[in-house]
Amino acid sequence: MIRAGSIILTLMLAGCSAVGKIELPSEAKVTEAALPQSRSFGAARPFPPARSNANIAADFLDLHFELESGTPLPVFTRFETPVTVRLTGAPSPTMQADLDRVLSRLRNEAGIDIQQVTDGSANITIEAVTQRQIQRVLPQAACFVVPNAESLAEYQRDRRKPKSSWTSLRTRERLAIFVPNDVSPQEIRDCLNEELAQALGPLNDLYRLPDSVFNDDNFHTALTGFDMLILRAAYAPELRSGMTRTEVAQVIPGVIARLNPRGARLPVRPETRTPREWIDAVQTAVGNGSSLRRMRALHRAMRIGQEQGWTDQRRAYPHYLKGRMGQFDNPDESQRQYAVALQYLRSTPGTEVHQAHVITQMAAYALTRGAGPEMLPEIDAAIETMQRAENAALLATLLLLKSEALKQAGRPEAARAVRLDSLGWARYAFGSELVVRALEQNIALRNP
Repeated sequence: MIRAGSIILTLMLAGCSAVGKIELPSEAKVTEAALPQSRSFGAARPFPPARSNANIAADFLDLHFELESGTPLPVFTRFETPVTVRLTGAPSPTMQADLDRVLSRLRNEAGIDIQQVTDGSANITIEAVTQRQIQRVLPQAACFVVPNAESLAEYQRDRRKPKSSWTSLRTRERLAIFVPNDVSPQEIRDCLNEELAQALGPLNDLYRLPDSVFNDDNFHTALTGFDMLILRAAYAPELRSGMTRTEVAQVIPGVIARLNPRGARLPVRPETRTPREWIDAVQTAVGNGSSLRRMRALHRAMRIGQEQGWTDQRRAYPHYLKGRMGQFDNPDESQRQYAVALQYLRSTPGTEVHQAHVITQMAAYALTRGAGPEMLPEIDAAIETMQRAENAALLATLLLLKSEALKQAGRPEAARAVRLDSLGWARYAFGSELVVRALEQNIALRNP
């Protein structure tokens, strides 16, 4: 995820930047009981797919016939029977409720026959383990899915055998998902969304997708309308495991047209594949290297995007990252980079979530200059976007920014109500202990 005084509040927790500190009264002791109850999302309201059916059909092929590494997959695979799911290991207290919710969405929005079982074998086993156990196997992974296994121990034993290779798969019968049980509720929910979607459908991620969890930019944290359409199409009767790319290409336009009539009215947008050089540059920029190396990588990504003639979120992304990298040392330049990113995003359908991330950074800067009230309309629009996108971390951050803007506007009672609302979302996003620690370290509240 992402990372000048009185404001950014939980932006430190949300991975954004800290503008400074708000001092707590010395006698104030924040306790768990003083915090509002953890909030949860109601009925899902995902944004619908934002592109034409012709574009979506091309996306379907690239999502299903390549791995993230670029390795081609020889045939299309899916489950050919009703899908059973079993939760094992040591689940966290919130995991079952979030699993229930995503399974319900998969049934209702993607039309997949999927049910949870409590014992015996299952098509998909979700094992709740510690973050450390996951990173012993895959150091950079938050969670992951593998074929032909039902436990982390089995996968570790057989990971170099053909049974563990996605390229050897011809149909899906038994998969395992490994999810951490010692991270925040939202992180667990995000893992359940993305890994269940990959267990059922695409194994690839595409940077060109603006409105999908199947994108390594990680702006989307819960399954979108586009994602549900892709999954519904994957289980259409016109398809079956073992079909080649050519065979799927012959039928998928008709499938998408039947499932998404709205997409026939949207204009076809020119799309280009994302060069591996750009992907490598972006991954270097968000990695752990030196600031100089990361900045050089960002400039390389900007150059490639310009050469490709992009005007979509891929063109905006390096500018957003450069803004974040420089906001301590050169906040004015960072604002210029955010403005450039926003210019490209506003001309690209399906980028409401990306725009909300940029607005969060720009609003924080405006607050430091006493201009918070001027940002209230944009903050409110971003809050609505984050509610629909179900990103509690950014929602909590935006609500705290709104609270501070209301204070600057001379509306303290409204500010207090918004601030309390933000803490309920923060408890879900970051975990109660983190929220309390943030408060105790003077990041969040004045006069709690």
